[in-house]
Amino acid sequence: MIPHYNDLVGLKTCYARLQRQTWPRNDIEIVVADNNSACGIDAVQSTVPNAVVIAAPIQGAGPARNAGVAASCGRIVAFLDSDCVPEPDWIQEGVAALQRYDFVGGEVVTFARRADKPNPVEAYERVFNFNFRRYIQKVGFTGTGNMFVPRSVFDQVGGFRTGVAEDVDWSFRARSLGYRIGYAERAVVGHPARRSWNDLEQRWARMEAEHFLLWRERRSGRALFALRALIMPLSAVPHAGRVVFTSRLVGPRARLGAIAVLFRLRLWRARRMLWLAWRNSLPAAATGPADVGLPRN
Repeated sequence: MIPHYNDLVGLKTCYARLQRQTWPRNDIEIVVADNNSACGIDAVQSTVPNAVVIAAPIQGAGPARNAGVAASCGRIVAFLDSDCVPEPDWIQEGVAALQRYDFVGGEVVTFARRADKPNPVEAYERVFNFNFRRYIQKVGFTGTGNMFVPRSVFDQVGGFRTGVAEDVDWSFRARSLGYRIGYAERAVVGHPARRSWNDLEQRWARMEAEHFLLWRERRSGRALFALRALIMPLSAVPHAGRVVFTSRLVGPRARLGAIAVLFRLRLWRARRMLWLAWRNSLPAAATGPADVGLPRN
């Protein structure tokens, strides 16, 4: 199941790789839920001619995924993003992992446009982007860019919520019902690294807003969120060690660039988080009725 929004190039590549899976082709149903792309749904359908393409008019990845699941017929739902590049045995390995767990997430490998010369943002993403092993084994959730779940389990847990970090929220709801999460390290997809600071900033503005909405539902959640913001810059110090010793980067230039982005981003995130916590502590008359914690761009 693939949500799509204004990325025909990435979708075409993703679709081509799905056509070359080791899993029997007749047992694969590709569903693309288009989220109001400017090109129009006909252009999407022509890009993926043998896929089921549906319109997902409610904006957001969560609603798009819900629409795609509703339109699908398979016993197992495999979630993928339109800019992901699955390995040939991705489906085979993901389904195999479901023999041991109730739902699983796989490995996501971030790649730069030029592997030998990543720019600083690409170098940072190569080290820190999409650490699914940690997400699953340490935090307890899997991202929906590489996730397998039986249809029966998804129906019991329910669809993705809108506005919050839907993958975190869904995984926690599934685990609260007793379903076991697992890491399928051999179910691998590639994902292109973001290339500019603006792309990185937009991503984290959205993610921090979604995370804040989840934290706000906890007791003293706003205060705890603000405390996390205050210690956020300090986390860059030990994480710089990962950049120094990683095998994902070659040469001092790439490492120095990644460290510079690391410290800049942690400071930026801290400021953004404090803004979210402060903004949502103001009285309604001060913030206006439309302020619900989402950042303004």
